[in-house]
Amino acid sequence: METYADVLAYAIPGFMILILIESLVARWRGVQVNHPADTISSLSSGMTNTLKTLMGLAVVILSYEWMVEHWALFDLPAAGWVYALAFIGLDFKGYWSHRWNHKINLFWNRHVIHHSSEEFNLSCALRQSVSAIIGVYFFLYIPMALLGVPTEVVAFIAPIHFFSQFWYHTRLIDRMGPLEYIIVTPSHHRVHHAINDEYLDKNFSEIFIIWDKLFGTFQEELKEVPPVYGTKRPAGTWNPILINFMHLWSIIQDAWRTRSWWDKARIWFMPTGWRPADVLQKYPIPYYKTASEQKKYDSHISRPLQLWSWTQLVINLVLMYYLMFEIGTLTFIEILCYGGFLMLSVFAYTTLMDRHRLSLPLEGLKFIYGLGMVYLFQGWFGLETVGSSMMVAYLFISLACCFYFVRSEVWLVRNRKLV
Repeated sequence: METYADVLAYAIPGFMILILIESLVARWRGVQVNHPADTISSLSSGMTNTLKTLMGLAVVILSYEWMVEHWALFDLPAAGWVYALAFIGLDFKGYWSHRWNHKINLFWNRHVIHHSSEEFNLSCALRQSVSAIIGVYFFLYIPMALLGVPTEVVAFIAPIHFFSQFWYHTRLIDRMGPLEYIIVTPSHHRVHHAINDEYLDKNFSEIFIIWDKLFGTFQEELKEVPPVYGTKRPAGTWNPILINFMHLWSIIQDAWRTRSWWDKARIWFMPTGWRPADVLQKYPIPYYKTASEQKKYDSHISRPLQLWSWTQLVINLVLMYYLMFEIGTLTFIEILCYGGFLMLSVFAYTTLMDRHRLSLPLEGLKFIYGLGMVYLFQGWFGLETVGSSMMVAYLFISLACCFYFVRSEVWLVRNRKLV
């Protein structure tokens, strides 16, 4: 876990710098690629995914190390060609896991957060799941394990393969010549994120586009069909934690409401979006039948609330960095408590961005939780007295600002609508 935290400590600033460069280039070109609230939501989603991993909230049914120890037919060295083989193997695994996440109802819940942004930019690449707690695709590692690809090789290649998928989430790079036939490019991935009928469920490859061409899921970006980004069923919130579980909640409701026991059992593994006939009409769910129907979500927050939301994001990122640097000195319970606080904080300030009436109770709960942690651990997780005092001050300021914005942007707006 400490190694993973060290890797992220270097990767996250790199991502931020690239997002800033993309924003500056877009402004210079006169192109709108970022929506402030959407970007904050995306970066907050990346934070929650990181926290999930740091908190150890992931279950691997069968570890790769165990498979290599018990099933390997060969003893491969940690040579350069083995690293290349591992990269290709991970990419093949990535294609199929990605494709099944799109095609199977339950598994879509693991991936919907990544597609929930109605923009397409580098920040939306950081929209990663907190709901994918159980590693269900362990069997896709079996070919590499049988070949005897060493565990340390896979452990080294895995983050490189994952981070290599960041750069192509952009609208600012057009076609890339011969590379279009070899690797996944921004053009290919714009197709993948689009909800146009021509583009839906295409281009699942992660690094090498050859997999889509081999298995019949490739679609070229068409000049006459501009991509429309998002999901057929709009999220309608900036809260990344809610988005992570909205689809699952919908399935649970349908499974409960349908009278057919067969439908209750099969709904989980039917094609994505399938619903039992008896609940389909009685409990309709709004969705876009065509991409042209899309109306982008906008909670119309004021400039001061935008600035406060950016401030909350920065403060919480700093707090997460402190957790990453101190993770080796904290107990498992302390890590869970710390991570839980940051999860609650993200939930609270993104709910405020939605201008939802529950934002103040959530901020109050965060306030009580935070003060409880300071009291329980006699300070803020190892910080000196000054640092802990600053944390307490932040809790009071955050609660006061939330009250102000709820009063000015939630209660008064609702009262005006009632008049």
